[in-house]
Amino acid sequence: MVTLAQVARHAGVSPSTVSYVISGKRSISQDTRLRVERSIAELGYHPHAGARALASNRSNVIALMIPLRTDMFVPVMMEIAIAITTTARRYAHDVLLLTSEEGPSAVKRIAASGLADAMILMDVELEDERIPLLRQTGAAAVLVGLPADPAGLTCIDLDFEATGRLAADHLADLGHREVALVGAAESVYRRHTGFAERTLAGFRQQAEARGLSFLHRPCGVGHEAATGTLSRILAERPGTTALVVQNESAVPHLLNHLRQSGRAVPEDISVVAICPDDVALHSTPQLTSVSIPAQEMGRRAVELVMAQASGRQHTTGLTLLSPVLTPRESTGPAPRPL
Repeated sequence: MVTLAQVARHAGVSPSTVSYVISGKRSISQDTRLRVERSIAELGYHPHAGARALASNRSNVIALMIPLRTDMFVPVMMEIAIAITTTARRYAHDVLLLTSEEGPSAVKRIAASGLADAMILMDVELEDERIPLLRQTGAAAVLVGLPADPAGLTCIDLDFEATGRLAADHLADLGHREVALVGAAESVYRRHTGFAERTLAGFRQQAEARGLSFLHRPCGVGHEAATGTLSRILAERPGTTALVVQNESAVPHLLNHLRQSGRAVPEDISVVAICPDDVALHSTPQLTSVSIPAQEMGRRAVELVMAQASGRQHTTGLTLLSPVLTPRESTGPAPRPL
């Protein structure tokens, strides 16, 4: 393994100069810095993580609290996590993965131990029990999600209230008057998970404003849960001409059930999905959708938390990404009453 002393000899400087270039603790001339960085690259030198942490009082680690739940669509969570991991490497940071089930104890452990320089929290609930401790510790942290009270916090998320409003407007503009929102599993709403609650609030608000008759039904995981939910909606409201689906795993089952029941999409019933583009594009027909910007959310979460951890940014705030609805094959004018 290449040592710091070997890098110093290669660059023609002292070992302490190499250390200062790596740690950034002292000002080094641009020419010297570039010479040392070239030597590091040419020799393939990697500073020892433990020694670097002792010298800089930094771990160069970001702790990521990610949900691993059966009622969540894991591919979206993993896409955000991958974006966080790849962006962290651009800042020479690694990612320590924690599960949401650890809750406040994980926040306390990370803040007290110095295992990580900063934290990114996912699966944010409206009254998230991790937040009081986060405020108390004052640790550098970003929430991918929005609690009921974001004061004093740094949060990034898709604007899910605007997403719900956008879906309702799209269907109202097409002449639909009876619509239904097929949501996440009931357990997601019992936890008051932010994205689900906010989408429902925005959808309800705009549906009422546009004079739509609507209902909302949670939908569990699997074929039976999806087809059962849709059957109950159509039995209760046989005049329903449009669905908004915020449940990626249910999409293929819902479309299949509509085909089997003789309802053509979009001629008989329109479908809007809130989902990643790949889900919308690989469905038949291709779905009108509001995309989940998972990669942008992960990338910007790291940028925000690194600005905090480095001391460049002390302010907190809310970053809401504007939703974009892309019309495709699954929505059309409301069918005329028979």
